[in-house]
Amino acid sequence: MQILFAGTGAAEGWPALFCECDVCMRARALRGKNIRTRSSIHIDEDLKIDWPPDTYLHVLQYNLNLARVKYLFITHSHYDHLHPDDLLMRQTPFAHMRSSNPLNIYGSQDAIDCILKAVGETTKTGLTLKVLEPFETIKAGRFKVTALLADHDPKRVCFLYILESKNNIILYGHDSGWFPEETWRMLEGWKLDLAILDCTTGAFSSRGYHMGLKEVIEMKRQMLSKNIADKDTIFVATHFSHNGLLLHEELSSKLTSEGVEAAYDGLIIEL
Repeated sequence: MQILFAGTGAAEGWPALFCECDVCMRARALRGKNIRTRSSIHIDEDLKIDWPPDTYLHVLQYNLNLARVKYLFITHSHYDHLHPDDLLMRQTPFAHMRSSNPLNIYGSQDAIDCILKAVGETTKTGLTLKVLEPFETIKAGRFKVTALLADHDPKRVCFLYILESKNNIILYGHDSGWFPEETWRMLEGWKLDLAILDCTTGAFSSRGYHMGLKEVIEMKRQMLSKNIADKDTIFVATHFSHNGLLLHEELSSKLTSEGVEAAYDGLIIEL
């Protein structure tokens, strides 16, 4: 199984669109792993999590074929995770697809409503929309996927996802602060092979809405103590903001010593 981190940045990207702060100016000069587009992952060819405004750029950068994506899971309806207008491009004359397979999209009621508002009637675009409830488990091809509650925007239902295949269990764990107790209780039923965690605030501590380095390291330790993870679990921090002040090498130097990988656009994890 191959997990591609197509984007690893927060809502504003990095460097941010209009920003002239020191870390954005340094990112523009250094480029490489310091350039971060809005966050999303692809698992093999057929499953994607989140639909950011940089999806078209990801297609070009990584030679992706979105016609082969069968399952799309939306964490929440903030614009950097769900840019629904681009889903209109799945209909003719914008797309001439060789397969008539639908794109199955899963998310909270407000995420699905956001898509419906943008695309209207879904038959032309070949979208199949499914509202998920907190802690609901559904089948998506070779995966069982469970929606867990995040600690994020209290005005919206925001999900984390557990993806179970025959051989692997993955936690997609952002955007979120310290997980709600219900989510922790659910996690105790799994042993993770890969834990993807929120590190938006970087150098600054945060336990609500987002997390920083301190909380990522603390969360890893708690998962180990609760047997949710073990010595073989891969931990990856992602969703970085320039307001966290640390460029990639600085993030990596602080996280690697704690057994956590700092994600970057184009990172591939093989399970």
